Amino acid sequence: MLDVLNLPVAEEATVEATLSAETTSEEVIARIYALKEKLRDKIVILGHHYQRDDIIQFADRTGDSFELSRFASQLKDREFIVFCGVHFMAETADVLSASNQVVILPDLKAGCSMSDMARSEQVFDAWEEIGEYVDTSTVCPITYMNSSAAIKAFCGEHGGAVSTSSNNRAIFQWAFDQGFEKIFFFPDQHLGRNTAYYQLGIPLEQIKLYDQTQPLGGLSAEDLREAKVLLWRGHCSVHQHFQASHPNIMRSLYPGLQVIVHPECNFDVVRQADKVGSTSYIVKSIEQAPAGSKWAIGTEHHLVNRLKKEHPDQFITTLAPYACECATMFRISPEALLDILENLDSDIVKNQVVVSNSDKKWARVALDRMLEITSNSAVSSWRT
Repeated sequence: MLDVLNLPVAEEATVEATLSAETTSEEVIARIYALKEKLRDKIVILGHHYQRDDIIQFADRTGDSFELSRFASQLKDREFIVFCGVHFMAETADVLSASNQVVILPDLKAGCSMSDMARSEQVFDAWEEIGEYVDTSTVCPITYMNSSAAIKAFCGEHGGAVSTSSNNRAIFQWAFDQGFEKIFFFPDQHLGRNTAYYQLGIPLEQIKLYDQTQPLGGLSAEDLREAKVLLWRGHCSVHQHFQASHPNIMRSLYPGLQVIVHPECNFDVVRQADKVGSTSYIVKSIEQAPAGSKWAIGTEHHLVNRLKKEHPDQFITTLAPYACECATMFRISPEALLDILENLDSDIVKNQVVVSNSDKKWARVALDRMLEITSNSAVSSWRT
């Protein structure tokens, strides 16, 4: 059996409760905790909300990607930032971190399908292509946080900004307030459409989908001129699982149930939901709900299951009739984390994520612009 007596007291209960988590052996768990204690003055371990439980148990901080990156960048005395998330998150951490900090991704194969749907060369080509029909000085490029550092840098260099699911409305409104006639938003078409229509009231006929696989995005010159918002053809594979029929099915099964979904869900799912908001909004809504509340949650199932365990006085279930996990997030395993820590213990850095100086400069501009905008704006609620 695991000897928890050799572990810090605060961690004993956590270890005991998670010995059976996922597929991790007791020996791996014990070794990671031991190395965490040995290296604790050098490292910080970050765990995104969608990570599996047998990773979250080791995290010094859990949260969404930007929140975690900002938190780590403030810990100037921690040399190594071990980001248990996906590649674009580690890139953002590298952009925001100090020069003495090293960002590590436990498994470099942990990418993001949404982020990969907008490759930098595609965006550059699209910008040039629409520039043949529209004055791009009137177009504000805005990218969701779930994008590469190169895309963030493109936005920064061309007068645009980064956004999150919490502040997307404020960033869109800022762009129009600056005098831009159009927004080019990538990579998530659903967040863009939901923001433009439900939060800003822009008619659907002025919201055009730009299909990067088609000449001129599958649009006509007239479409480009009439559009107020151009949406890149991308999506989150996890949130695509949820369909417009699911909310009413769940309400019929569980009377009194409320449906809360992430705005990465498609337009019709958002239309059917009782509440809509970011991952942090979902977590806070459940934390603040009274005992006896009933919820169907439309987001990644590891988070849903964790909320279910943490709030046994409420009825919590996933919105979909089948499990929805982020397969790339799932690549971060305790064994991969252990390998990183063992190498750090031997003064070996594995899987460092490094953003080029040029991309880092302009991505930082786009991120700082977002922070400046949102510091002067109250984060708005959705239609609910």
